[in-house]
Amino acid sequence: MLKQRLQQKLLQKLSPQQILLMKLIQMPMVGLEQRIKQEIEENPALEIETPENKEGENEVPENGLDGEDVMGEESEQQNKEEEFDYEDYYDDDDIPDYKTQVNNRGADDEHREIPFSSGITFHEFLKQQLGYRNLDEKQYQIGLYIIGNIDDSGYLERSTDSMVDDLAFTQNIETTKEEVEEVLKVIQDFDPPGVGARNLQECLLLQIDRKIEEGESSEALMLARKILKRYFNEFTKKHYEKIMKRLELTEDQLKAAMDEILKLNPKPGNSLSETSRTNHYIIPDFTIYNNNGKLELELNSWNIPELRVSRMYSGMIDELSKQKQSKSKKEAYSFIKNKVDSAKWFIEAIKQRQNTLYSTMKAIMDYQKDYFLTGDEAKLKPMILKDIAEIVGMDISTISRVANSKYVQTPFGTFLLKSFFSESMQKDDGEEVSTREIKKILKDLIANENKKKPYTDEQLAALLKEKGYPIARRTIAKYREQLDIPVARLRKKLE
Repeated sequence: MLKQRLQQKLLQKLSPQQILLMKLIQMPMVGLEQRIKQEIEENPALEIETPENKEGENEVPENGLDGEDVMGEESEQQNKEEEFDYEDYYDDDDIPDYKTQVNNRGADDEHREIPFSSGITFHEFLKQQLGYRNLDEKQYQIGLYIIGNIDDSGYLERSTDSMVDDLAFTQNIETTKEEVEEVLKVIQDFDPPGVGARNLQECLLLQIDRKIEEGESSEALMLARKILKRYFNEFTKKHYEKIMKRLELTEDQLKAAMDEILKLNPKPGNSLSETSRTNHYIIPDFTIYNNNGKLELELNSWNIPELRVSRMYSGMIDELSKQKQSKSKKEAYSFIKNKVDSAKWFIEAIKQRQNTLYSTMKAIMDYQKDYFLTGDEAKLKPMILKDIAEIVGMDISTISRVANSKYVQTPFGTFLLKSFFSESMQKDDGEEVSTREIKKILKDLIANENKKKPYTDEQLAALLKEKGYPIARRTIAKYREQLDIPVARLRKKLE
């Protein structure tokens, strides 16, 4: 039995416009450029404002007609010149793609293309060398499969047992572990030395063996091979005293062997300059200038075009609204109106994005004024998302979207906005300082330590306490890991 009843619910729903704005706020400069290009391609009612069409809009006719009449006449004239037929939009079939595409490039526009250097990739280079070897068809196919399992650093990611099974199931090639390893030895003889290794130890040994084969057989090189072959675990853990004792070496002999090992490349695949690899350049979203002690903020929107709604599409809506609405004309009117509304929303969202970004960065700049004037990290104040959200009157999630993916160029370098946010801690004298200031002091202490006897976390905690920063050992370990600094044992070096 059906029952009717009233039910009250509290729901929070985001409109499509709000969702669009949130996505645009989160995008960095490069992403926004691509998003605008995509929107222009997909929405014919959206176009780039140019000086030419701006001037055309501002011209006042001598006959005294108002703006709407002028727009109507120009629209009519344009339609006649282009012999535009409204019936193109009245077709009951799906609208072809070419009718919804727009080309905003003029015939006289300068067209520049980014040049790319030609070359072969790392894996193509290996396949090329494979072709030079005297292998039968089966060995060649095994070789191709092995190369396909070598990563960009030059290491073989699959075990020989797994490859035997893979070749049987995927390539229908019956083989054995011995046959695969035989072909692998051929590949390990390729350039760059060390390629095809299954681990770091094998990679370094392959490079040393290549040097010995080519005539280099110094005492230091032979010692280096012995250390990597027999005492690799001790070498990685920097237990130098154990190595010296077991091999009966002097410190000078060990240092000479270590120098030979340090000449080797732990990632041989990276030694080749690949055209397929992409160079990542940071394009800052903001620039801060110090103008004689006065900070000035600029939102970098030089590559963002000024957008407008197509006058042709606006005119088509006016024209269709005056005509008798048949079914086909209603569909055309609905299609065009949706495109025009979408263009308006997109333009408004871009404006809101720029305003949000500027006000957020302005608040951060004012909050951290002392730092942006001097570049001294010790002057960075503790600052959390809530602090900026309260200043600009926005939600914390909005500030987070701005901070997580935007960069600011300052007189002292280019930084991610997120890096200026930090928790606070209290010194012995009661002063509140940023955790970033503490990390800077910690980094300086480690940089100036005796590399023969690096500071342990306990010693670092004691040194910071002497400076007035009461920090626990486990907190030191956390900050050290955040700074990508290894433990004391792994920082040890032979002077």
